[in-house]
Amino acid sequence: MIYRLLAINIDGTLLKSNGRLAKETKEAIEYVKNKGVYVTLVTGRNFAFAKKVAKSLKLDTFLVTHGGSFIASKLEQPLHVKRLSEDKTFNLVQVLENYDCTVRILHERYSIGNRLRGANNLMARAVLGSSDPLIYPMQFVESLGDTLIDNPIAPPKIEVYFTEPEERERVLTTLKSAFEGIEILVHADGKVDILPDGGTKMDGLLALGEVLKIPPQEMVVIGDTLEDLPIIEVAGLGVAMGNAPKEVKLAADWITRTNDENGVAYMIKEHFRKQQRIAFLNKMKI
Repeated sequence: MIYRLLAINIDGTLLKSNGRLAKETKEAIEYVKNKGVYVTLVTGRNFAFAKKVAKSLKLDTFLVTHGGSFIASKLEQPLHVKRLSEDKTFNLVQVLENYDCTVRILHERYSIGNRLRGANNLMARAVLGSSDPLIYPMQFVESLGDTLIDNPIAPPKIEVYFTEPEERERVLTTLKSAFEGIEILVHADGKVDILPDGGTKMDGLLALGEVLKIPPQEMVVIGDTLEDLPIIEVAGLGVAMGNAPKEVKLAADWITRTNDENGVAYMIKEHFRKQQRIAFLNKMKI
């Protein structure tokens, strides 16, 4: 099989545990680009953060961000956007602010959240340390509901942080029964993503593939979390990082080294060295 697209998760996959990009990873991305393979990032992170990583890798391709609901190469010219409507966002916030949780509304240009009520230090680091405020402004207000009355927002994603698992389960039960047209993802660390229907990583990657005329079987996907599981399963070659949970490894076709052992670079060099340049393959009609 000839693979024409490489999709890579960011945290725990591209980035090492210290948040850095290894020199070997940058070199590997350049290597596979020179083979004519389309390289994209597929992440739950906001577009601004993904674009910063892409710039470090010298990528100017479409990026699948905000969990899959915002795809763009330039902020001003999105290729594909799914949004929670203004009304739905307001109603979701009205429900969530009755519970002990921290809510962040993630627009592609900025985020706005309620105060860190009852948050422990771990949660505070997760919320405050998840973005660079210079490229992605963050604002915190006393009441999101009151703020949205005057300034309605239709975001691609909402994140919710809970201090107690029991509280989280009560809220999820309420949301699932009260709202249609939303996707709810619970991360291993307990963070909850609320996405518009059709706004997951799977939806985003398939939408990008359709535009590029690259079917899933001609894609390589590298990931490390349960959120990456659907796209690893659908890809022609699904790759799990060495630091991925057991369920992801079992679903993968290939298991590489951990992110701290340059697993992405290792996989690219081991696999793509066997594949000729796409331009040559096209010329030979392979």
